[in-house]
Amino acid sequence: MGIVLIMEIKKATIFTSPTCPFCDLAKSFLREKGVDFEEKDILDDLEARREVEDLTGQNGVPVISIDGDIVVGFNKTLLESLITEN
Repeated sequence: MGIVLIMEIKKATIFTSPTCPFCDLAKSFLREKGVDFEEKDILDDLEARREVEDLTGQNGVPVISIDGDIVVGFNKTLLESLITEN
């Protein structure tokens, strides 16, 4: 039997909007993987909108920050690698 290492994610944030289907997919994926995250709605939160623009130069969502690594859009492969990297 092998050793399973579980990486503790220090900080995960997802920037969303209520009408974004890819945001819903990303949140479901993170929950499925057991990742706790803070959600920031860029439509209700001007500061969150500015943060997304500063991080990415755009205002599209989802934008996901995992321990400082930024993922624009729902990129399942990249998210998986960030969650499981040692």
